[in-house]
Amino acid sequence: MARRATVVGSGPNGLAAAVALARAGYEVRVLEASSTIGGGTRTAELTLPGFRHDVGSAVHPAALSSPFFRAFGLRERIEWIVPEVSFAQPLDPLSTGDPRAAIAWHDLDRTAEGLGRDASTWRAVVRPLTRHLDAVVDFTGHQLLRMPRHPVTTIRFGLRALQLGTALANLTWRTQEGAALFAGVVAHANRSLPDVGAAASALFLIAHAHARDGWAYPRGGAQAIADELVADLQTHGGVVEPDTFVGSLDRLDWGDPDTGDLLLLDTSPRLALTHPDIPVRYARAIRRYRYGQAAAKVDYALDGPVPWAHPDVAASPTVHLGGTREEVEASENAVAAGRMSDRPYVLTVQPSVLDDTRAPAGKQTLWAYVHVPSGSTLDPTELVTRQVERFAPGFRDRILASAAMPAAERAAFNPSDIGGDILGGAFTFAQAFRRPVLSTTPWRTPMRGVYLASASTPPGPGVSGMAGWYAARQALSDFAGVPIELDDLFG
Repeated sequence: MARRATVVGSGPNGLAAAVALARAGYEVRVLEASSTIGGGTRTAELTLPGFRHDVGSAVHPAALSSPFFRAFGLRERIEWIVPEVSFAQPLDPLSTGDPRAAIAWHDLDRTAEGLGRDASTWRAVVRPLTRHLDAVVDFTGHQLLRMPRHPVTTIRFGLRALQLGTALANLTWRTQEGAALFAGVVAHANRSLPDVGAAASALFLIAHAHARDGWAYPRGGAQAIADELVADLQTHGGVVEPDTFVGSLDRLDWGDPDTGDLLLLDTSPRLALTHPDIPVRYARAIRRYRYGQAAAKVDYALDGPVPWAHPDVAASPTVHLGGTREEVEASENAVAAGRMSDRPYVLTVQPSVLDDTRAPAGKQTLWAYVHVPSGSTLDPTELVTRQVERFAPGFRDRILASAAMPAAERAAFNPSDIGGDILGGAFTFAQAFRRPVLSTTPWRTPMRGVYLASASTPPGPGVSGMAGWYAARQALSDFAGVPIELDDLFG
């Protein structure tokens, strides 16, 4: 009789785990609470017919560098768009009288040339990491309680994070453009700033911006990633059961763990608290795990391109709206203190500037979110609209329809988003090591056959599938008695 594996949650980590287990010979079923699969990699018509919006993540810098997705062949399975501009940060034309913008071109030297006195600094910070991207991915894409395989790159990365995640950053950048361009990426971490963990996240993302694949995204939407994973799972005998909410593990029929049957949770670790055999000490550690600030999202259907004041911004699928570094930091620090800025940091993506499958001919979509306090009920539509209008006068007149998702509603979309936290837990320096527990094998739980496989485990947030792969590898190695590697499944 074949061993069985049940995976709860069909996000990219859950599906990566399911694919690995099915290829290893397990009978796999994936239980998904929603009627559609994909978790954070879903695409749907949220506003008007013909306008396809990414429900969760939109741009995927880590996907094509992910060891799991490289072994899986994701680059070859779907079509990827690699923008000429990785991201842009417009500066306020209203206060300066000049529609300035800092542009992160895919080409590193072109980016540096646009930063004036910060040209050499940008090169010095980014080039060593871009040249050794595989080493950066190996270090940041695993749990940190291990000896790094590339110590020189690891030390360089850590020193830069300390420099740029503390007050020393004030001595690093000499221009508004350089400081703002870096700050727009630091703010992805949804932390009070400056912050070492946020700076480390930014270094990882910026290294990808100037590497081979830039900030790539799939033609047709993020759903393409989930669909390919499901197709491979089904080819190897696995099944996905949508509309199957798992609120407790005490009633879940997932097999006999003593014979090697497995249960993997691509969910918040809090679901493990419902296991009848959870030890008190482990339960206490899971309860101590902290969740961070939240995100409130709004999608727009537009009757044409966003009328950006700076022409180069129009070529960038990803645009960080927040003005100067000081404004970005003030906005993020306000959220951390439980307030909202009148001029919030807004992360926007306009995929249809390069992907004509996202909207009817001549039309476009815009994806945007703001950071908000945990559990916020704020409808972000007007706040986001005003901030886009600030850098793109006339934007409001382009809106055909919009659809908002306040932070308080995110749990209905994805139960793992506790309080609207889309990162799987507060992105703090301490929780980089304790995610969700301090362990060299954080994917394994004390309950036999039960493993954690979500963004709440290393390497954390991002569409890489690595947390799912590590959980599956741990489970397979535990029960096989020998290490299991990607080549054993995809070689």
